[in-house]
Amino acid sequence: MRLERRAALAAAATTTTLLLTSLAAVPAHARPSPGGVTTVPLESPAQRGADTERGLDPRTTRTFALVGLSWDDPSAVLDGGVQVRTRSALTGAWGPWYDLEAEQDDRPDEPTGRGATAPLWVGPSDGIAVRVTAGSHPFPSGLRAELVDPGADPAGLPDPRPAEPAPRAAGAAPRPGIVTRAGWGADESIRESGFVYTGDVRAVFVHHTDTANDYSCSDAPKIIRSIYQYHVKSLGWRDIGYNFLVDRCGTIYEGRAGGVAEPVQGAHTLGFNTNSAGVAALGSYVSVGAPEAQIDGVSQIAAWKLGLTGKDARGTATLVSASDGSKYKKGTSVKFNAISGHRDAFNTECPGEELYARLGDIRDWAAILQGR
Repeated sequence: MRLERRAALAAAATTTTLLLTSLAAVPAHARPSPGGVTTVPLESPAQRGADTERGLDPRTTRTFALVGLSWDDPSAVLDGGVQVRTRSALTGAWGPWYDLEAEQDDRPDEPTGRGATAPLWVGPSDGIAVRVTAGSHPFPSGLRAELVDPGADPAGLPDPRPAEPAPRAAGAAPRPGIVTRAGWGADESIRESGFVYTGDVRAVFVHHTDTANDYSCSDAPKIIRSIYQYHVKSLGWRDIGYNFLVDRCGTIYEGRAGGVAEPVQGAHTLGFNTNSAGVAALGSYVSVGAPEAQIDGVSQIAAWKLGLTGKDARGTATLVSASDGSKYKKGTSVKFNAISGHRDAFNTECPGEELYARLGDIRDWAAILQGR
């Protein structure tokens, strides 16, 4: 759900709102784990007779900038309401309640790690309040808040590898400038050391990260480091899920490790992570249009990636579903546009209505870059 729609919500009549009482010190069980993630278990209020609500009273924590909720079983369903409220470390003011949406689609094809909500970028914060209300399913076990501190930018972050001035072969687009993992400060010690490759990339799935749009582009490396830590340290994935990310200024970033020109298997489109690449636009584009620079960046990386093996950006590709959890039963052959939206493979609003409406423009510009 886009940030602009995450309005403050009143608790339903069947639930109890957590009282905004005095701040408490972070509990002893909330210990920072390697990678800058603090985990805080959510418990049912002692005064409740029925388990219809979980939460945290407002409390002081170590500094963080991204928050999400996770639980033990990645296949378990959390279909109630999830809201968080944070306190700015810069101003000391508490912000409004924001919704977090349970994420069942941006993940590996096989259930692994932990279930989770989409993460929310909140900027430097030092206080957190959480409330979760029950839906039609029981609460998953092991509910906890994940507070991610991206850390300071490493000194002397390198510039992007320069773009190539011209296509290398017929149907191949110029290689755009790409900020490497070292360029955004990835801690390579936290991911799995090996790489998983698939066959040729036949399709590119476009996503949005469903995070804030008002970030400074100089903060994009921090946002990416936070998403990386959330995927790896909080959810137990082998690496960040996306193959590439593009900020609102059009800068392209390397995502999952293994070589930007290689067919690295990501964890971005449930059921269709094989023979594909996931490109995520940093931001939320349900009702706000993506900046032209970002559209251009997505077009450039899609054109180049598909063109490495001569795939036409305006063409189609047939992929086989690897999960019944996708929009198509496992084993089903599905024809996609070579540049598709996440919603084409899963029942989700991603990459947002406004960005999805621009996919035709992205295909056209990518095809032009390929010389078609």
